[in-house]
Amino acid sequence: MRITVSVARVLSAFLADPAADRYGLDLMKATDLPSGTLYPILQRLQQAGWIGAQWEQIDPASEGRPARRYYRLTPEGAARARTALAELHAATSPGTAGTTEARPAW
Repeated sequence: MRITVSVARVLSAFLADPAADRYGLDLMKATDLPSGTLYPILQRLQQAGWIGAQWEQIDPASEGRPARRYYRLTPEGAARARTALAELHAATSPGTAGTTEARPAW
């Protein structure tokens, strides 16, 4: 899976408490991402097997709100997320192995 800055934000939010169920609005607040960015990321993570999803079992009429779709890292997803974020951090940190002297962009 390609790890963009937005994907890294979502994965970081999940890794803050890997066993917690998270729903869309909660993740939007935690990542500062709009729904049009967040939900496609959640879909890709789910298709890749990194997260699972389930609908909340409530009566919307008695609760006064629609049921939430909860997302949670799978065990494999948690391991892959940790690895992906560590690799991203290593690749983007100053002074990492394999970096060369700074050069002008032109």
